Amino acid sequence: MDTTAGPLGLWTLALDKEPAARVREVAAEIESLGFGALWIGEEFGRNVLTHAGLLLGATDGLVVGTGIANIFFRDPIAMAAAERSLAEAYPGRFVLGLGGHRVDDRPLIYLGHRVPSGGRAVSTMGAYLDAMDAVPLQSPPPPAPSRRVLGALGPKMLNLAAEKTDGALPYLVPVAHTEDARARLGPDALLAVEQAVVLDPDPARARELARAHVARYFALGGAHVKDMLRFGYAIEELSDAPADRVVDALVAGGGPGALDAVSDRVRAHLDAGADHVCLQVLTARPGAPIAEWRELAGLTGDLPPRARAVSRAGSAT
Repeated sequence: MDTTAGPLGLWTLALDKEPAARVREVAAEIESLGFGALWIGEEFGRNVLTHAGLLLGATDGLVVGTGIANIFFRDPIAMAAAERSLAEAYPGRFVLGLGGHRVDDRPLIYLGHRVPSGGRAVSTMGAYLDAMDAVPLQSPPPPAPSRRVLGALGPKMLNLAAEKTDGALPYLVPVAHTEDARARLGPDALLAVEQAVVLDPDPARARELARAHVARYFALGGAHVKDMLRFGYAIEELSDAPADRVVDALVAGGGPGALDAVSDRVRAHLDAGADHVCLQVLTARPGAPIAEWRELAGLTGDLPPRARAVSRAGSAT
């Protein structure tokens, strides 16, 4: 299947707070700015699969991906049916990114709602993928197989992504992780990498935004902390006040020359083996960061295309 997303896209949760009419307008502008893909996360806004349909219907060629659809929020039957429906309605434009929010092996509680852990992460995900594939769907099949990736961080989950899906969508990772992920996934799997960025020209404000973002994930413990330990960072640096070098490794930009710094980081991920980098803009303002997206659009024409043909389990088509 053709990976049409190109080297640069956006990742956001901000559109969850916008009315549907505004979401349509913003999606059309994102496409017109030249971004190849828009990845949407899932918390307590829109259902991420319904949201993907809204975005796909508002655009002509933009690739829309879930980053991620939480497997603990829905049954495999519901996930498989939605995946097929979107892939059939919008051929080549939908990527199902799967993952699950956990704190080590304990259940996660969101605002009093208990999300069951379901056992070990890798075996749980493997069983979930098998269950999706076993669903006897009766809706029309898509003209080509849908694309499916995992929000994989650790070696075992990356190996599972290589074995059972088209690739991986790592979130909040250093460039070293991209190089490691490519080696584990193989040369032909799809590797899309989320990269947090700050364009605030004030260095102090930029640093505050970046540190708060990183600290939020480290506070959960689990996968993100383990991942940074794997790449040589010390546990003392991975607290609720992360060390500067940790923040710099995970968030690009900030201060004078922020756009150049973001460009350099994107190129570093591509050089390390990423096919696609999706930028998550951090701001102190509520709402979608339209101004920053417009500024970042200038990077889309300067990056080398890295799209490649991939199929399920990472083999070339």
